[in-house]
Amino acid sequence: MKVTVLQENFARGLSIVSRAVSPRSTLPVLANVLIATDEGRLRLSATNLEMGITCWIPARIEQEGSTTAPARTLGDLINALPGDQVQLALDTQTQSLHVQSGASNNDIKCIDAQEFPPLPVPDMEGAIQLNVVDFKEMIHQVAFAASTDEARPVLMGVLMQIEKDKVTMAAADGFRLSVRKATLSSPAPNPLNAIIPARALSELARIASDGEEMISMIVPKGRGQVVFRVKDVELVSQLIDGAFPDYQQIIPRNYKSRTLISTASLLKACKQAEIFAREGSNVARLDIKASSSGSASGEVEMSATSEETGKNETIVEATVDGGGVLIAFNVKFLREVLEIIRSPNVALETAASNAPGVIRPVGDDDFLHVIMPMHLG
Repeated sequence: MKVTVLQENFARGLSIVSRAVSPRSTLPVLANVLIATDEGRLRLSATNLEMGITCWIPARIEQEGSTTAPARTLGDLINALPGDQVQLALDTQTQSLHVQSGASNNDIKCIDAQEFPPLPVPDMEGAIQLNVVDFKEMIHQVAFAASTDEARPVLMGVLMQIEKDKVTMAAADGFRLSVRKATLSSPAPNPLNAIIPARALSELARIASDGEEMISMIVPKGRGQVVFRVKDVELVSQLIDGAFPDYQQIIPRNYKSRTLISTASLLKACKQAEIFAREGSNVARLDIKASSSGSASGEVEMSATSEETGKNETIVEATVDGGGVLIAFNVKFLREVLEIIRSPNVALETAASNAPGVIRPVGDDDFLHVIMPMHLG
């Protein structure tokens, strides 16, 4: 293999695929990046057997070939090289990759490409087309609510349901639930119901830049995988087996109190409360007070107490429809949902101190978040 490539392109490609490198694996080749010539371009691939990322970059190819190089060594080296152009030359006998740029000469010990797990070559015909900007926002508004507890693998995923031109994504971790709906620009050829690992979706959102228009998505039959393609990058992920909980049962059907409040003001109050609440069990109390005069004006008093550091109390003006209520939430969860809401105002719907609260952006019916109450103590 003899290849010349721009240092900037090579560094970008390696930063994209290296997120799929397995940090702790018994197979040494999984710590490597596959480098292969592919129809006039250079193909870089990495996988941890659950997720694989492939990126194609422009290159001048003098001699075809392939090998796998240690991801960390190669990435650090390419980022530190002085010149614009990088020349790669592989000695197939010793599997040594000579990397030259300007006055810098380096030899990296590689592993034969034959040992690298084969990544699927999907047929993208009939793929579902997703708008990049919309889909990235959906991921940001849902994936954060997925569980990180490996004991419940189904909850580590995001449920994605597509019916004609309607797409719904939902994630829950037992303490909160995020649901986001959207409309596709063109109807999907087949309905879809799949649980996609939240980590794979977060990586996809990171890879896809807003300048690109569409993400193509396909679920090949009988393979238990999903494939996303955006411009010159492809991400393949295993789907999660199992039944996602019926999240519709969790969403409260009615409320006794609906509080309209500035998103920014409530977020500020949460950040202040969290400084004190994080010393304990992250509990913040919300005392929602309706106006005694019968008008809709009211206030929310948020407080957090720590035996070690003291206490915090913030009063935020609000419009309260219905009666007052005293309720406690995990303030970290409350902050995380407020950070991904774009609308200037949010509505907090509550029924009782021991019932879930529902957060909705005012003027946007496509998103809702359910948050479980905590013990008032």
